[in-house]
Amino acid sequence: MTSTDATCVSSATGPLAGLVVADFSRVLAGPYATMLLADLGAEVIKVEGPDGDDTRGWVPPVRDGVGTYYLAVNRNKRSIALDLEDPDDLQVAHELSARADIMIQNFKPGGLARFGLDFDAVRARNESVIYCSISGFGAAGGAKLPGYDLLVQGMSGLMSLTGAADGPPFRAGISVFDVMTGLHSVIGILAALHHRDLTGAGQHVETNLLSTALSTLVNQTSAYVAGGVVPTRMGNAHLSLFPYEPLRTGDGELIVVAGNDGQFRRLAAAIGRPELATDPHFDTVGKRNDNRERLRPLLLDALSTKSAQDWFGILTDAGLPCGPINTVAGGIQLAEDLGLEPVVDVGDDVVPTVRNPIRLSRTPPSYRLPPPALDEHGADVRAWLSTPREADRG
Repeated sequence: MTSTDATCVSSATGPLAGLVVADFSRVLAGPYATMLLADLGAEVIKVEGPDGDDTRGWVPPVRDGVGTYYLAVNRNKRSIALDLEDPDDLQVAHELSARADIMIQNFKPGGLARFGLDFDAVRARNESVIYCSISGFGAAGGAKLPGYDLLVQGMSGLMSLTGAADGPPFRAGISVFDVMTGLHSVIGILAALHHRDLTGAGQHVETNLLSTALSTLVNQTSAYVAGGVVPTRMGNAHLSLFPYEPLRTGDGELIVVAGNDGQFRRLAAAIGRPELATDPHFDTVGKRNDNRERLRPLLLDALSTKSAQDWFGILTDAGLPCGPINTVAGGIQLAEDLGLEPVVDVGDDVVPTVRNPIRLSRTPPSYRLPPPALDEHGADVRAWLSTPREADRG
C-alpha cells in the first residue's frame, strides 16, 4: 500500500519511498526513529501541538532561534500543528491516521485513547496500519511512570556502572536509551512492514526504554541473569578485558585494546616488552583480568617513554586497536579525514545535519527537507487529506 500523491510528496527515491508515516511523537526516541525512516524515503508528517515539539525551545545551543536538539532529529519531515482538543483538528488527525501506512507515538500508554487515536481505534479505520507505541516502562505496571531517559539510566542500572569506582554514579553523555529505543522501533516497524507485504495485515509494535536498556546493557545484564554477578562501576575499565581502557603515555592518555591473546602478544612486542606475553600471570585473557593491577604499572612504564601520538602510530602499524580521546569536534574531524563525509547540508537555508550512518548501494538515504518550522506544511497536508483515496499513488 502507498498513500502519497503529488499534493504532499517529496522527491524521495529510497527503499521506503511511497510510505506515509503519521508521526505523533516528540522529543527524541520517536522523532529519531521517524527521521531514520524519512532518510530512507518515507513521507513523514510530523504532528505537533500548538506550541510545537518541546525540543524546539531546548536551548542553548541554538541556530537561527531554534534549538539544535530539535534540528538533530527532524530533517526530511513536514510539520502540521494540531490541537487534539479542537474537534476540527482532531478530525484531521483521524483522517491522517486513516491514510498512513505507519503511525508512531510516544504518549503515555493509553494517553491517546480519549482522542480515538489509540491502536484499536486507528486499526478500526485503517486495518493495515503499522502502529508503533513508545513508552518509558511499558503498558502494564509501568504505564503511569514518565518515560525520561535519565530516569531509565538510573532505574535500569546503567548509572550504577558509569563513573569512577570510588565516585558517584553518572549519566551517559547522551540520552542513550531514547536513541536505542528509536532504533529498536525502526527494526520493529520494518519487520511489521515485511509481514504486511506477505499477509496484508497491520499490527501493533511496542517498545519501551526500560526493556531497551536491559537488552542493550548486554554483557552487564547477562553477568547478573546468567552469572549471578551484580556488576559495579569500574571507571573506564572493562569487566572482562584488560587492557581495554585509556592508559597514560608520555604526554596524555591513549585508548589501548587487547581483546584476545594474539593482540596482547602484538602489544607486548610493540611496546618493547615481549616477555609479558609469555609471563604465566598474563598469558591468557582470564589471567590478565585477575592480575590487571600487577600488569597495569608495567604497561604504563613502557608507554611513558613516548607520546600518545607516537604510540598511536606504532600500535596502529602493529595492527592493534587504539585511539585518542577526542572532543566532539575531533570526532567530526576524524570522520572527515577518513572520507566518511559526516555532515550534510539540507535546504535552501543550509542547515548542517549529521549524515545517516546507513549506506545502501542502490537506494541510499537522501536529504530532501530541512527540519520544518512549526506548521510549515499544514496547508499542504490538509489539502492532501481532502483528496479522494483513489488518487493515492506513490
